[in-house]
Amino acid sequence: MRPTDAAAAGELGADAIGMIFVPGARRFVSVETAKGISRQAGPFVTRVGVFQDAPTKKILETAATVSLDLVQLHGHERAEQVAELGACGLRVLKAIRVDDRIEQEVHYWRGQGADVQQALLGFVLETAGPSGGSGIANDFEAIARHRQAGLFDGMRLILAGGVRPENAAGAIRLVRPWAIDVSSGVEKTFGQKSKRLIDELMQVVWAVE
Repeated sequence: MRPTDAAAAGELGADAIGMIFVPGARRFVSVETAKGISRQAGPFVTRVGVFQDAPTKKILETAATVSLDLVQLHGHERAEQVAELGACGLRVLKAIRVDDRIEQEVHYWRGQGADVQQALLGFVLETAGPSGGSGIANDFEAIARHRQAGLFDGMRLILAGGVRPENAAGAIRLVRPWAIDVSSGVEKTFGQKSKRLIDELMQVVWAVE
């Protein structure tokens, strides 16, 4: 939400920063604010825009204005929109909630054609129930069981949902994700990231790797 936090994340070794473009979301940022955040993120930091059931035109306009590298879709978006975004040169992360519909959702995306698969960079595993950024811990054990059963074979998984410095090592060892997605877990107060907590998290991640 703040340019200074984007700069700190990049300096401390984060691979990516995320900006929320979902109207009504607690961490929503305007396009103008996001432009300043994007400029401060550093040249080798991936800029991710988070959207929820937004029109393709709006996503493309925002991506161009803010210089987004990826878009993360957190609503009920379907394959046709992912293919559209891919055809326009954007890679997509799709959020999937860890609930009783997760197998159905994974199989839906597995069944899509080459255009969709090419656009999809990975899947964000979100906590069931409330929207992202709640700080509520995900069901890491359930995710690990699904992984052992082969549900996620060949998929890049991004683990989200209540990840913080004190539980990140255990969650990473259990789930073996491609990446982790952290928001409230490195905040000192709402909307303000803590350099100390970001640094602690990065140290934990590097130690596990």
